[in-house]
Amino acid sequence: MTANAALATTIQAAVDHVKQNPSAAMATFKAKVLQDKGVQCSAFVRKHPAIIVDEPASLGGNDAGPSPVEYLLVSLGACQEILYQITASMMGIELDSVTVYLKGNLDVRGFMGEEGIPPGYQQITFETRIESQADAKAIEALVHTVEANCPTMDTIRRPVDVHGKAFLNGEPIVTV
Repeated sequence: MTANAALATTIQAAVDHVKQNPSAAMATFKAKVLQDKGVQCSAFVRKHPAIIVDEPASLGGNDAGPSPVEYLLVSLGACQEILYQITASMMGIELDSVTVYLKGNLDVRGFMGEEGIPPGYQQITFETRIESQADAKAIEALVHTVEANCPTMDTIRRPVDVHGKAFLNGEPIVTV
């Protein structure tokens, strides 16, 4: 069995399981982020090694790792990459390679508190380079399916309910 066919079999089993057990469709993902030193942090997800998050020296960091906004680009690109492999396997399309190049434009004055300037990205663009023997129509259908079903793309594009609480010495002090 090819890797593509094995992936398709695994994904089809997951799809069938969710169809038979709709309550199994809801997933909760968790992360924990701890301050290391200065603006450098360590992020923890499941049982994986720490992910180092930092800012470049020009923004007060030591450049020990990508910044949070760079990880947002990485998250989008990785989500697309994964969905290309999954979706292509389900559609019977062989892919030789997929590379996603991403760029985000951000005015740093926004997160420095300058009024009227958003603190986040003002624009994110990407280019997906696909190498395959499949015909252009099949790849076009693949692209549309991936972009329509990418959870990270959806999270960025759609308003999402984000809220939290801040605690001081174990006591809640504010809800945001």
